[in-house]
Amino acid sequence: MSTLPLAPAGAPLVNATRFRQAHEADWARLEELVGELEKRSIKALDDDDLLALPVLYRTTLSSLSVARDTSLDRALVAYLEQLCTRAYFQIYGVPTPARQQIAIFFADSWPNAVRALWKETLVCALLTVAAAWVAYMLVRSDPGWFFAVIPEGLSGGRDPSASAEYLRSTLYDGGGEGWLMTFATYLFTHNSQIAIFAFALGFAFGVPTILLILYNGLMLGAFFAVFAAKGLAFNLGGWLMIHGTTELFAIAIAGAAGLRIGTAVAFPGQLSRMESAVEAGKLSATAMAGTVIMLAIAGLLEGIGRQTIADDLSRYLIGSLMILAWVIYFYLWPARKARDGQ
Repeated sequence: MSTLPLAPAGAPLVNATRFRQAHEADWARLEELVGELEKRSIKALDDDDLLALPVLYRTTLSSLSVARDTSLDRALVAYLEQLCTRAYFQIYGVPTPARQQIAIFFADSWPNAVRALWKETLVCALLTVAAAWVAYMLVRSDPGWFFAVIPEGLSGGRDPSASAEYLRSTLYDGGGEGWLMTFATYLFTHNSQIAIFAFALGFAFGVPTILLILYNGLMLGAFFAVFAAKGLAFNLGGWLMIHGTTELFAIAIAGAAGLRIGTAVAFPGQLSRMESAVEAGKLSATAMAGTVIMLAIAGLLEGIGRQTIADDLSRYLIGSLMILAWVIYFYLWPARKARDGQ
């Protein structure tokens, strides 16, 4: 606990001395209580201390006001300012324990942020479906479009010239397992990058975000066209379903966060563009923080479930249950604040 400052030479010693004598006991006790809160937590104080804390804080604020108005020595004013600031943060901004912060994030902050972005999320989902359909139709009508959409070397033989037997082998255990692992890893890495860039580039009026979402849909549709031509669309759907529902949903949310920032920059309203972007960024950053968790879950599903479950119906069931769980969590399950009546 720091000591009270001494009055410097030339200060009104009599008044300062009497002022200190009248109030320094309250200051010292407030400093002691604040020190306990800073070192430990609010649990370190008993009931009497908790009741005394706001009273001592108001008393010290009054002392600070008097010290300023009567031009007492600067050292005393600085000491009281520091003490009042420390007390303020402990009374009105008591640090929330890490476990409680995590609970609040999952119960309130994250689902509420995603719920607030539902329009942008729907737009990203529709853009993905539309782009996938366009690519699907183009490749089915002219297989040459496949190479215009998919980068060279990415397909690993999964192109319009591949046989049905080879394509099937890449979806199940067998000769194509090595390629399966490589391609699955690439898809997860690619989709993670799409999610991050879709959010990070949203500030450019949302244009790069839209382009990334569209490109991701084009790739998805192109691959489906190749497998569908060999009668394996249902099989490919199951192969992607286990982790794809979570991963694509995460990309849609990341894109929605980028679009929210982009529209805030493009249409700031009465705020400046910077202020509007900062305001939108708070909500978007919360939603984006959660997509990292979704991508991690998708990675686990991809690494464990998809590689060990070869039955198509089981793959579809797991993927369907995952998307249903996310929809309930984000949009149908009441927020905790609403349940508590806050």
